[in-house]
Amino acid sequence: MPLRLLKFGLSQTYPEPRMFRQPDRLKSHYDVVIIGGGGHGLAAAYYLAKDHGMTNVAVIEKGYLGGGNTGRNTTIIRSNYLTPEGVKFYDQSVTLWQDLAEDFNLNLFYSTRGHFTLAHTDSALRTMRWRAEVNKHFGVASELVGPQEIQDACPEMDLHCGGHLPVLGALYHAPGSIARHDAVAWGYGRGADQRGVEIHQQTEVTGITVKSGRVTGVQTNRGNISTNKVLCAVAGSTPRLLDMVGLRSPLYVHPLQAMVSEPMKAWLDAIIVSGSLHVYVSQTARGELVMGASLDPYELHSTRSTFDFVEGLCTHMLDLFPFLSHVKIVRQWAGMADMTPDFAPIMGKTPIDGFYLDSGWGTWGFKATPVCGKTMAATVASDRPHELIREFSLDRFERYDLVGEKGAASVGH
Repeated sequence: MPLRLLKFGLSQTYPEPRMFRQPDRLKSHYDVVIIGGGGHGLAAAYYLAKDHGMTNVAVIEKGYLGGGNTGRNTTIIRSNYLTPEGVKFYDQSVTLWQDLAEDFNLNLFYSTRGHFTLAHTDSALRTMRWRAEVNKHFGVASELVGPQEIQDACPEMDLHCGGHLPVLGALYHAPGSIARHDAVAWGYGRGADQRGVEIHQQTEVTGITVKSGRVTGVQTNRGNISTNKVLCAVAGSTPRLLDMVGLRSPLYVHPLQAMVSEPMKAWLDAIIVSGSLHVYVSQTARGELVMGASLDPYELHSTRSTFDFVEGLCTHMLDLFPFLSHVKIVRQWAGMADMTPDFAPIMGKTPIDGFYLDSGWGTWGFKATPVCGKTMAATVASDRPHELIREFSLDRFERYDLVGEKGAASVGH
């Protein structure tokens, strides 16, 4: 154990400040109330204070900071999407990611690895070629590569996949990265707190007051708040919050599970994804393999994990990497993925004046954390949708003007 850490642990007066304050009570009024203390809610609070000078802001979190989907994902960051709307949006997020550690003065363990989306069929190969061309059109580094390039990058992979789903090629996305999810939440939380934003954990929203079509307040288990602006960023709990203001959405919620192996010597540098096998995997700086698969096939508002998931994912992992048969799984978990019919988010204003929505992130919310915070802060501050999120409005479902991002969702991540 490092001597500095030992001295810190034994000291009765800790020299290090807390990551952020813990306010004793809620104020009676805030200019903005953000419901949800995950990455998106904290990022919006951070940019409201940093970019727009709005500091009379409260972040309300039912549990603990970053304890929802922010702390339950597999931390993959990419922008190799299929639609022009998606590519431009996520590319801006990747740009913001690259400077976050410096902005926060906090190590986020951000690591650029390169991202391979494997194609096992001719039709999948055509889709990868299509995505590569769309990406390149918008200046995003993606290209179609063959089996030899994949083998050179990951010689441990069995490209024959046991003989039943051989790898024919892949979409290679050089900017593909990973980061430490809890550090992102702490960084945004500390940055917002230092600028005057209040973060209230263990505080549950029990109601939202709407008068004459406009938000006027929020009720919590610790008291009532008056406010004219509320941002809802609660992922799988979104339908329950929408019921409080009388809104409906096309969201459906499925569990999304993941698991992590015991640490091992570093061998996997790239991020590997297979839509056909329902596998995605990367290796952390500590040596664990972080693995995930597709959504559970049933709609359920729960974060329970299942043996069926572990059994299926391990089977497909061994198709790609047979030598892992002796490796132990040490932990698994689940999050609630709020899905939309077109696999694109719902962002911006709603029919209720002063009520803003950041939802529908399904399996790709972590990678969008910086750009969501940036664009939603601008939207809340100006009461006008940011140009990057205009196509993601809630009313697109009434107009049947869907984004159509399903072809790039690939597998749950």
